[in-house]
Amino acid sequence: MDLIHFRMVMPPALTQSAVDLLASHDRVLNLVVVKAAHVPGGDALECDVVKGAANGVLGDLRKLGVDRTGSIAVDDVDLMFSQHAEQIEADQPSVLVHAPLWAAVEAHIRAEGTYPPSFYLFLVIAGLIGSVGIMTNSQILIVAAMVVGPEYNAITSIALGLDRRKRRRVREGTRALTVGFLLAIVVTLGFAALTRSAGLQSAAFDLGLRPVSHLIDTPDFFSIAVAVLAGIVGIVSLTEARGSALLGVFISVTTIPAASDIAVSLAFADWHEAWGSLVQLLLNVVVLVIVGVVALRLQRRLWRRAARRATAQR
Repeated sequence: MDLIHFRMVMPPALTQSAVDLLASHDRVLNLVVVKAAHVPGGDALECDVVKGAANGVLGDLRKLGVDRTGSIAVDDVDLMFSQHAEQIEADQPSVLVHAPLWAAVEAHIRAEGTYPPSFYLFLVIAGLIGSVGIMTNSQILIVAAMVVGPEYNAITSIALGLDRRKRRRVREGTRALTVGFLLAIVVTLGFAALTRSAGLQSAAFDLGLRPVSHLIDTPDFFSIAVAVLAGIVGIVSLTEARGSALLGVFISVTTIPAASDIAVSLAFADWHEAWGSLVQLLLNVVVLVIVGVVALRLQRRLWRRAARRATAQR
């Protein structure tokens, strides 16, 4: 069963109002009230909430001012043995049990949307791996480069910033992607130039047999279709915490391979292929951001509408 654990600390003036709110809710379990250690005059409340009701409960607690005068910590409950909880799950419509906690979804996107030095390091390494895959016509290495690349975190962060009208988040994400891809292209260009000067590229690549590169530097209808589908799957997997599906998004989107192919094409003086890869890169990033914004808003509305309809039917 999907449960969320709430842990709150608040001044005594709010305790009774919070207890009345939580105790009257039919999807709140295991309410506990104790004195908060190291907080003079403070009370601590803990409870478990059916995931589908967590949005409403969290909103009501914030209306009381618990987050302003105290704190609210939220955790997932991995496992609970309770016949009462099982009965609640059986009696409730599925949408009222499994609806995402949007505050947690957005907090996860914000947490991943940070850009320490490792973000740029992973982009550079992914670009180098991708360049080896291109010069050796190895699709496996292209997939490996896609998995290593962290750029999707920045893309979803930009989408959230646009959705919530947070200009700073959009600006930081755009700058991180721009600097990161430029850095990856420059370093990969140097690596590809050294490879060419040493004659280490594969014989087939040297003869112009470049199926991997051709697939990357020829954007078309299918490129857009894959980017749209991957963007939808990416946001849904973030919403529902489906890690395996999110990994599939990393493998299906041509961003890092396009950056690698720009560098390799420049090193081998293939200007047409470099231009095609640049278009592919920009196309994928823009489509993923747009789809991310639309998918976030649409999912939120659909879940809320379904919850209202299920509540009305009850």
